[in-house]
Amino acid sequence: MFASKNEPSGADIAVEVQGITRSFGGRAVLEDITLSISQGELFGLLGPSGSGKTTLIKLMTGIDHADAGTVRMLGEPMPQLKMLQAFGYMAQSDALYNELTGKQNLAFFGAMFGLKGAVLQERIQAVSQLVALTDHLNKQTAAYSGGMKRRLSLAIALLHEPKLLVLDEPTVGIDPVLRQSIWQELSALTKQGVTIIITTHVMDEAEKCDRLGLIRGGKLIAVDTPQAIIRQAGANTIEEAFIALGREGGVEA
Repeated sequence: MFASKNEPSGADIAVEVQGITRSFGGRAVLEDITLSISQGELFGLLGPSGSGKTTLIKLMTGIDHADAGTVRMLGEPMPQLKMLQAFGYMAQSDALYNELTGKQNLAFFGAMFGLKGAVLQERIQAVSQLVALTDHLNKQTAAYSGGMKRRLSLAIALLHEPKLLVLDEPTVGIDPVLRQSIWQELSALTKQGVTIIITTHVMDEAEKCDRLGLIRGGKLIAVDTPQAIIRQAGANTIEEAFIALGREGGVEA
């Protein structure tokens, strides 16, 4: 693997992963992953399905435990219960209450984040507008399409204005126009100092990230800016670079 020349250090680090290894049923899903992500950075994890992306972010957020290695988020060792207030998490599978309306889901999760009264209502309106769900808030979530559920999950992750967002393939099933709008908002959030970690297997989304971690077969095969990865791989696109680097490293998909 070649590493970024712009690795963060000290107080600039939002998430630090050192020597992470995780296995399931005797099969290594992640092997010796070391990675630092800067505060205010839009960092992408790019890789095919089954490459270890989701497992890695579950370890970062304390949802899962590593077999070896350490994770620190905003300077704190993970997992820690108090850190649940510090980040927003959007899972690959929507964790919603289908018997509740969209607004009731937002109110429930907002209360869990400690929001209440006028502040909660303002945040519900703001995030609903962002994901274009304002006209559907009073509908039962069971009646939502798959794309609408993804949008509601993203709204919930943004609700408490966290310092750090961890989004697992957030734009799957979302139409291209809204996807573009969401990416514009994510870029604006990083300019406000919010750290965003996003997983994707969509190449044009990967190129919008400040830096990328290319993951394949449970191994990081490159970490750098999209442009640097393309250049160092002698490729024309991120897709070509990803294929070439995987081949050079002898890594299975």
